Amino acid sequence: MNSFLKFLLLKGHMLLSLFEIGQFIILTLALGYIFSGFIKTDPYKPRKLFDWEDIKFAAIVSTPAVVLHEFGHKFVALAFGLDATFYVWGTGLIIGIILKAINSPFLFLAPAYVAISGSALPYQSALIAFAGPFVNLLIYVVSIFVIKTKKKMSDKELIGWTISKRLNIFLFIFNLIPIGPLDGAQVLNGLMGMF
Repeated sequence: MNSFLKFLLLKGHMLLSLFEIGQFIILTLALGYIFSGFIKTDPYKPRKLFDWEDIKFAAIVSTPAVVLHEFGHKFVALAFGLDATFYVWGTGLIIGIILKAINSPFLFLAPAYVAISGSALPYQSALIAFAGPFVNLLIYVVSIFVIKTKKKMSDKELIGWTISKRLNIFLFIFNLIPIGPLDGAQVLNGLMGMF
């Protein structure tokens, strides 16, 4: 087995299937479009239905926050020997795309999830649920570090890192609210299940 295939395997599970890579591409394009009204290369530029430069910039800034969050869940579940598959939630993306198309001033977004099968122990469930928000916290810290330490940064880079910082701390806090389907409820349930 070559080294690339070994890299893609974790305890006998593929880290990413071709299906998931396809889902990732779809999600990246959709997030770029959805966030392009909120994340722009020039904050004073008027909103447009379709601006390719803003779509690319928004995808670069927003996709890591969403995708790496979900991959955090997936990879921790795989490390525990569970099956985990990354999916785009079509309904959530369609709502986000419609809101962007009608120039809605607010954003609803629940674009993806990880389906996990197998029996997880309570502490495993808590760690799997916490992994996503923890990734957002790490990206937040990296964003702060880059902003504070990079000597020369273009306005576009500064805007990107600043938005990344804000988006990731929001996702960290929001996802840890212990209600409904949010990660915080699953973390709490897992912790309570341990006792």
